[in-house]
Amino acid sequence: MSDQKKGVRLEHLSKIYKDPKTGKDFYAVHDANIEIEPGEFVTLLGPSGCGKTTILRMIAGFESPDEGEVYIGGEPVNELTPNKRDTAMVFQSYALLPHYNIYDNVAYGLKLRKMDKATMDEKVKSILKLVGLEGMEDRMTNQLSGGQQQRVALARALVIEPGVLLFDEPLSNLDAKLRVDMRTEIRRIQQEAGITAIYVTHDQSEAMAISDRIIVMKKGLVDQVADPKTIYYHPVDEFVADFIGEANFLHGTLAGKSGDEGVALVEGQEIEVAGVGDLEAGSKVTLVLRPEAAHLADEGKLPCEVVLSRFMGHYQNYHVRCGDHVVKITEFNPKNKHEYQVGDHAFVRFEKDDLHALAQEG
Repeated sequence: MSDQKKGVRLEHLSKIYKDPKTGKDFYAVHDANIEIEPGEFVTLLGPSGCGKTTILRMIAGFESPDEGEVYIGGEPVNELTPNKRDTAMVFQSYALLPHYNIYDNVAYGLKLRKMDKATMDEKVKSILKLVGLEGMEDRMTNQLSGGQQQRVALARALVIEPGVLLFDEPLSNLDAKLRVDMRTEIRRIQQEAGITAIYVTHDQSEAMAISDRIIVMKKGLVDQVADPKTIYYHPVDEFVADFIGEANFLHGTLAGKSGDEGVALVEGQEIEVAGVGDLEAGSKVTLVLRPEAAHLADEGKLPCEVVLSRFMGHYQNYHVRCGDHVVKITEFNPKNKHEYQVGDHAFVRFEKDDLHALAQEG
């Protein structure tokens, strides 16, 4: 199957819809330019209505672009119907055939292709082994758990050996623990099969766990495309920083800079910052500080008052007030550390490398 993988390229892709309330046209997706390498696992991530599912449906052929072109394996496919595009979709609803057993559900696409019985049998059994359903061929789909149904849907998509595998929020109907288990399995199966995968979700932890790269969407626009670490530690704007995990935003002024390092003035305190990039001295800046990178201490640079102190088991959750800022702190492994109480005065400590500087918005 690894020989079947294909890249995907979107060039100036746009989709226009009409707002039913105002009657005006709007861009559900606007000028998307994305290149996905063969064998890569890429996730389209963003809130509801950001355009991620529309992009997936245009790749699959269920929606037609109003502008731009979709390329699969280097070939333009805008004029091709879904069944001619060398893609397969795993849906949120599984879309299984209820009166068929597991074997017949998985074999359905091969039967449509009029594959000979011996070859079909070999392919179906091989795929069922890959997804962990070996020996369950005769079981009816209504006898399966949600996770097992999802595996059947995945096997049915994989068995036709598509060049690109598309996932439309496939884990939304599963409980939290099963979602974690299944996302790990999906990643394992994708890597073992060597197939190109494009995955849609609004769950940032899911995207972080399975993706080679993440495409963050905002209001129909591609906001940032990068690997999970870059997205997390170097977001391009406050939207990405806030959407991917938790973030504190410290607003201030870049008082001075030398090369790529600078000093920001926040709540009257001078804060050293690494990686100020193209920001100019004197400009308004927002410093992104992740809660797990901040610590409470008896001395430091940024004085604060504790307004929330909550034991959460493997971490202590603090909210502290620093002037006009409320800073969230996640203090991991708190067992043998000093526990600050509400009303205590302390300092927020962090390393200059833990801050990410952005131009202040608005």
